[in-house]
Amino acid sequence: MITGELKSQIDQIWNTFWTGGISNTITIVEQLTYLIFIKDLDETENLNERKAKRFNKEYTSIFNENQQHFRWKNLKEMDVNERHQIFSNTVDGIFPFIRTLGSEKSMFSQYMRGASFGINKPSVLDQVMEKLERIDMTKQDTKGDIYEYLLSKLEGGGTAGQFRTPRHIIKLMVALMNPGLEDVISDPSAGTAGFLVAAKEYIDSHYQETEIDKYREHINKHMFHGTEFDATMLRIASMNLYLHGVEEPNLIDVDAVSKDNTVAEAHTLVLANPPFKGTIDKDSIAVGLKNVTNTSKTELLFLALILRQLKKGGRAAVIVPDGVLFGGSNAHKSIRKEIIQNHKLEAVISMPSGVFKPYAGVSTAIMIFTKTETGGTDQVWFYDMKADGKSLDDKRNLLVDEDIFDAFTQTKGDFSAEKLNKLAEAHDDFNLPQILDQYRYLKSDYWGKMHDEKGNPITVHDVPDNLGLDDFMDETCSHNYADRTSQSFLVPVKEIEENDWDLSINRYKEIVYEEVEYDKPKVILNRIAKLTEEREALIKKLESDF
Repeated sequence: MITGELKSQIDQIWNTFWTGGISNTITIVEQLTYLIFIKDLDETENLNERKAKRFNKEYTSIFNENQQHFRWKNLKEMDVNERHQIFSNTVDGIFPFIRTLGSEKSMFSQYMRGASFGINKPSVLDQVMEKLERIDMTKQDTKGDIYEYLLSKLEGGGTAGQFRTPRHIIKLMVALMNPGLEDVISDPSAGTAGFLVAAKEYIDSHYQETEIDKYREHINKHMFHGTEFDATMLRIASMNLYLHGVEEPNLIDVDAVSKDNTVAEAHTLVLANPPFKGTIDKDSIAVGLKNVTNTSKTELLFLALILRQLKKGGRAAVIVPDGVLFGGSNAHKSIRKEIIQNHKLEAVISMPSGVFKPYAGVSTAIMIFTKTETGGTDQVWFYDMKADGKSLDDKRNLLVDEDIFDAFTQTKGDFSAEKLNKLAEAHDDFNLPQILDQYRYLKSDYWGKMHDEKGNPITVHDVPDNLGLDDFMDETCSHNYADRTSQSFLVPVKEIEENDWDLSINRYKEIVYEEVEYDKPKVILNRIAKLTEEREALIKKLESDF
């Protein structure tokens, strides 16, 4: 998370660039990203070396014998001018080396061709590297926090509705979708590839290394896809994925909803946070998308695009602004109707408006659906997320233990009893563990054993030990999913259709008002009279003292 200390460290680096004659924010972001990438390459090499030594296993080295001077640990020890020469050398320097990473025809190598060194003064490079060395980047969040903070400095940032998705929300969405080794995963608005990287991390942590090795070529060349029309973001995304073990990600330089993007029925899983409030020229919109929702609004077009890109049976988890859920235009209604009637809408998770602060206060929700082309929506699970583990003001301070906040995507079996108790105690400030647990339960075989089709709990006697209910948090299996006054409830598709395909949670949630009893007017008047007598007595006492 973005701490005051990290902001201060980045501000110092920012000032170093600024005073060194580099004032363009994108240039600073890009150059800083290259340096972080170079630093991470060395850290990855160190990790591979340790693994090889521990398991007596060979590995493919990033740096050969003649490239050891490109390693961060060696660069930082060099003379200032000698180091700068290695960075600025356009033939045998470090940037030509970076451009050779990955296979010759890979997307990574193509986008890295545009990578160039832009720090002209040796002293500036020296100061920036020195300050970067002081930042602890052992946690994956730190690099994303750096990007987020730097991008927030862009004048007018976010005017196209593009905001970095908080990492814990990304982790929630990835865990909800439970990506597997055979999935083909896409983000049509890839940005810095946050969703794709999180999916790779999830796979790495949920499968044995021997299983992953069997799918190594698929992971490197076929699993990860994305579209992004910003060349700088493409390079950042490519580097991000490369550092996470994806050597040849399929990142396409194209406006996702335009006619130039022809990808269809290619992916089994889509994870996305498309731009809000953007528009595109109607003449450039892909015709097939307009047939689903005749609009120029990007938040609606991206939903149509996702349906087109998914294979039959493919799944999607997408962040949408609240307006998509209840908008009254024909375009809004048609895309909701398409997803509900012709495919299978499974869940709508409403998020509090503070999730994207301090950069935006927009209210959003996560939609989860499966492409079926034959319908299948019988009931939709709604969840009213009230707390995401951080304060909902501009400060976004952490409200729960950091270990719980970072590890909530693990299953119950991965937690000790102590941590499970902490999860339960933290619920008022941190709803994400319950969201994940309840969704897994609703998708499991145990759902029909403990609840009827409407979500009412069934009284079960003599539950056998091997039923498997201990795989879930205690309250998950006993919760009444038919109770509309709770945070979590089910709504039948017929009711949604009767409400003109409205998917806003407030349309279906029942509010319980506490009855307040007031005293009778005569009692209140007597109380006022008594207060008046006491006041007059005090005034007389004060007057007598003078």
